[in-house]
Amino acid sequence: MKKFTLCVISILAIYMGLAGGQSRKPGLTLVERTQHLTDMYRNKAVLRFNSNKFKDYVKGTPRNYSMIVMFTALAPQRQCLICRHASDEYQIVSNSFKQTQGSSKKLYFAMVDFDEGSDVFQMMRLNTAPVFMHFPPKGKPQRADTMDISRVGVSAEEIAKWIVDRTDVQIHVMRPPNYLGTVAAIVLFGLVAGFLYLRRNNLDFLYNKSMWGMTAVFFCLTMISGQMWNHIRGPPFLHQGQNGQIAYIHGSSQGQFVVETYIIMVLNAAVVIGIILLTEAAKGKKDSKQTKIMAVTGLILVSVFFSLLLSIFRMKTQGYPYRLLFD
Repeated sequence: MKKFTLCVISILAIYMGLAGGQSRKPGLTLVERTQHLTDMYRNKAVLRFNSNKFKDYVKGTPRNYSMIVMFTALAPQRQCLICRHASDEYQIVSNSFKQTQGSSKKLYFAMVDFDEGSDVFQMMRLNTAPVFMHFPPKGKPQRADTMDISRVGVSAEEIAKWIVDRTDVQIHVMRPPNYLGTVAAIVLFGLVAGFLYLRRNNLDFLYNKSMWGMTAVFFCLTMISGQMWNHIRGPPFLHQGQNGQIAYIHGSSQGQFVVETYIIMVLNAAVVIGIILLTEAAKGKKDSKQTKIMAVTGLILVSVFFSLLLSIFRMKTQGYPYRLLFD
């Protein structure tokens, strides 16, 4: 009876083991994983992953390809100011890679949105967005596999440079043509030409020195504030840190934010106004009281706002030893 009972228990254990093995979902093989990615990559340059796809194609093994993943939060209610801009730049990089490399099986681009894979954020211990991470073919991501966007920004050129450092895959960034600047220039030229035509009998204002002087000063302030750099690099408007704090000044001398250029322009304008007041006071064409007011006001403007400019320069250039009024 004991032998019979043991035989029955053994048969049941074997049956339950087989049943359990049949219910366990086997993982994807390397060939299946690569083929699925290639098929998806034909339709989209950036693959959108939820938690299941992330585990299958990014964390799953074996892998013989690198995966660049952008963790983001694009939903309007998340109020991620930089996420949309970062997503556009990331799309430019992935499209450039797809156009130059074709359906390469060495590198893939993916995106995980917080609302589609919040458990992935918990798995990767992420509490901010956007984050760019490189997942190598073998091993776990190292510290350098996370892009330091607080230092270099999120421009397509910087993303491509970081990818080259991590994967040795060269990506020539090809931005789509932007005809907005050309159209704006044509419209502006047309308005100026039409205005001159209407005022063709009275063009004395063209000899107004004050108007040309203000135009030249505004042009100089625009150029030295970094507007041309913004036009070329396309930096974000500002940056939201990991703890939710907002950074208006870039922490490196190699980058800047759009709002930073406006701040620099205002500070430089205040210094220019101060110098103009000091110059007018030095001419002595006003009475003594007005001259003193202009001189004191100009001195305060130059001292305070130039000190602020120097302080920002010290913040962006580590090791710069000089300051005026502020640290």
